[in-house]
Amino acid sequence: MKILVTGASGQLGSTFKSLAKKGYAKELDFVFKSATDLDITDIDAVQEELTSSDYAYCINCAGFTNVDSAEDQNDLAYLLNVTGVRNLAINCNRSKTILIHISTDFVFDGFSNVPYSEEAVARPINFYGDTKYKGERAVINNVSRYFILRTSWLYSEFGQNFMKTMLKLAPKKDTISVVYDQIGTPTYALDLANTILLIIKENSKDYGTYNYSNEGVASWYDFAKAIFEGYTIDIELKPILSTAYEMSAERPKFSVLDKSKIKDTFGLIIPHWKDSLSVALRAYSQING
Repeated sequence: MKILVTGASGQLGSTFKSLAKKGYAKELDFVFKSATDLDITDIDAVQEELTSSDYAYCINCAGFTNVDSAEDQNDLAYLLNVTGVRNLAINCNRSKTILIHISTDFVFDGFSNVPYSEEAVARPINFYGDTKYKGERAVINNVSRYFILRTSWLYSEFGQNFMKTMLKLAPKKDTISVVYDQIGTPTYALDLANTILLIIKENSKDYGTYNYSNEGVASWYDFAKAIFEGYTIDIELKPILSTAYEMSAERPKFSVLDKSKIKDTFGLIIPHWKDSLSVALRAYSQING
């Protein structure tokens, strides 16, 4: 079974590469395309790629993911998160390829006091979230067979993410300030990748939108504290309000996802974020020493 992975140099794409190298999915024939290899904003290039090979699935890991930069680079964020996604959806539909698209908790406004279900109304409060929601609509409106997986606070030993930023800052700082009034769930990219592989291996026809994150709830302060404790780093952490931290983009204060649908549909047992963080820290240590 042939599978196209776009955005293959990012943290989720790199996770799939790592799994493929370790032989965890021998029955799957992955074709990895970085942004340099395949520009999803180029509809002709996308059409050629999807029609020249018999892909059963396309896992779209490409996108503009810097939330603050999206406020200043509107055109590029829209091009990658909406136009590029539409290009993939149109051509996946033509080639009868199932599209698996990654979205975000930032499609929600954060004003809820209960976890967001898939049916909750999307009201993004920043440009990044707006483009991701429009990307979801581009999938729904242009391809008949798709899985949209909304995830949150994605991190791994690969790419750029909060865990790696904290570990790189620690040797340079005596004190690190981290916001404590934004609540969500850290999600290990390996767990998300394994869930996607499960969906593929089951040859599921339960198409649609699903929420996926690790179990549990945390603030960014909680997450940072667990990172340093897990890596045995002694550093002073200072909890601060979001208003004390200068950011271009507003963040949702509460973006916990309700995962009942994906657990019920696929019989998932999802790890707690603290358990997955321990796995990620060991993997990071093996790479970085």
